[in-house]
Amino acid sequence: MLSRSAERIYWLARYIERTENIARLVNVHMNLLMDLPKGVEMNWRQLILINASEQAFFEKYNVANERNITRFLLADETYSGSLLSSLTAARENIRTSRDLLPDEAWEQVNEMHLFAKKNLETVANRRHRVIFLNEILKGCQRFTGLLSGYMSHNDPYAFIRLGRNIERADMTSRILDLASLLFSESRSDEVRQYETILWMNVLKALNALLMYRQQKHSRVNGNDVVNFLLQDTNLPRSISCCLSEISVCITKLPNHHDLPKKVVQLQTYLQTIDNTETSQSQLRGVLDDLQNKLGGLHNEITNNWFLIVVD
Repeated sequence: MLSRSAERIYWLARYIERTENIARLVNVHMNLLMDLPKGVEMNWRQLILINASEQAFFEKYNVANERNITRFLLADETYSGSLLSSLTAARENIRTSRDLLPDEAWEQVNEMHLFAKKNLETVANRRHRVIFLNEILKGCQRFTGLLSGYMSHNDPYAFIRLGRNIERADMTSRILDLASLLFSESRSDEVRQYETILWMNVLKALNALLMYRQQKHSRVNGNDVVNFLLQDTNLPRSISCCLSEISVCITKLPNHHDLPKKVVQLQTYLQTIDNTETSQSQLRGVLDDLQNKLGGLHNEITNNWFLIVVD
């Protein structure tokens, strides 16, 4: 398998996962803000904080309101992290890799891209935005299901799973990083009053609320949510489960060298995290460090399989 082909399908999976994550975040956050009273300091700006895109946003917009932020995250072709940009990049990567993937996968991504381009102007309206986001979410899930059911589970499929789980783990860590602010001792009385709803929103953003309730059988609370999303080995969007998937994929691929050891080190680090014994600032430091380690793992993957060394 050519390194450039492996890199394209790795990034195809990352871009599709990113598309789904953005759609899910905007959809869930919109519903949350409609449920909370105005006194609670939760607003649209938190979505650009999660994506570390404040600077890029304020270079184009003066006000961080619903209209500007949803436009920026969903429809801005000049912002590389927007839903439209992610879908466009995914389409280009699958277009140049069609010999490795089922025809239905290309058709699904192309249809999603055409749908997004056609309906960009509707995202300004809340009701139309919900329809738009739900259609994108269904499309991403159909794509994942198509590959699982139609594609041989060989090296190309391993690179797809690898990209998907790197992107998924990164997004979970970013959501937890922002959610860790709910542990702050200086948080307002309004936030304290609605903490359960806010933590439920974190779980909904990762489609994990039902699984949390099945496992915990108790009221939603911050410490349990953080541990669940960090260390649960069965939840597909927990960081621990993502790392397990990454480990399996890497060991199946040829010439993996020391990469399995790197993943084991990251898994060990993850299991040592105990948020009940850390302050809010310490937890944020741990999560920032975890994001850096995930970025380092991506770089190791790139250097190992995708970079062509010319003698």
